[in-house]
Amino acid sequence: MHSTKSSPHKHSHRLLIATHNPGKLSEFSELLGDVPYELVTLKNLGISKEIDEYGTSFIENAEIKSTGYAQMSGLLTLSEDSGLEVDALGGKPGIKSHRYGGINTSDEEKNSGILKQLVNVPIADRTARFRSAICISSPNESITTVAETIEGFIMFSPKGANGFGYDPIFLVPEFGKSLAEISSDLKNKISHRGKATMKAGKILREINA
Repeated sequence: MHSTKSSPHKHSHRLLIATHNPGKLSEFSELLGDVPYELVTLKNLGISKEIDEYGTSFIENAEIKSTGYAQMSGLLTLSEDSGLEVDALGGKPGIKSHRYGGINTSDEEKNSGILKQLVNVPIADRTARFRSAICISSPNESITTVAETIEGFIMFSPKGANGFGYDPIFLVPEFGKSLAEISSDLKNKISHRGKATMKAGKILREINA
């Protein structure tokens, strides 16, 4: 996941993108392509350990992962926790989005499970949002946390292949399409993770100014 884009900055610092999720790694590689850091992954460093996410919010979980992996790696570390909140399901899956339906449940099975629970719910009551919380930590301390959301609705069936997780069932009202149907460039501008990463990128540039 090393950035291949040329940059006027020297990559004098390394930034660990602390996730095992290949979809997130791909998005962060695009979103952080112009920050003055060499991006490294847990795999690059040979770190396979999963940090237990025992927090009660996306922000807490992002901080737990970021500080834990920063101490493990000795590097400036960015970690994110994100998920889907469906109002008709009382805010579920929420912080359990990643493991909803079981640890080994596929994205397709997770999406199918949510659609089954909403089978008789009309579109007006299928309101939902994605939340993203990003924490940047040094090996010694948690530096900062940022958060963003995108509001939408749960569709009646999955659509699109340009995404991962719950993207195919999340309708973006302004475009009349799912997050998995829109281009990566557009998604990176409007999504919860895209907007949160823009904030994080600004902070990273200030740290390494």
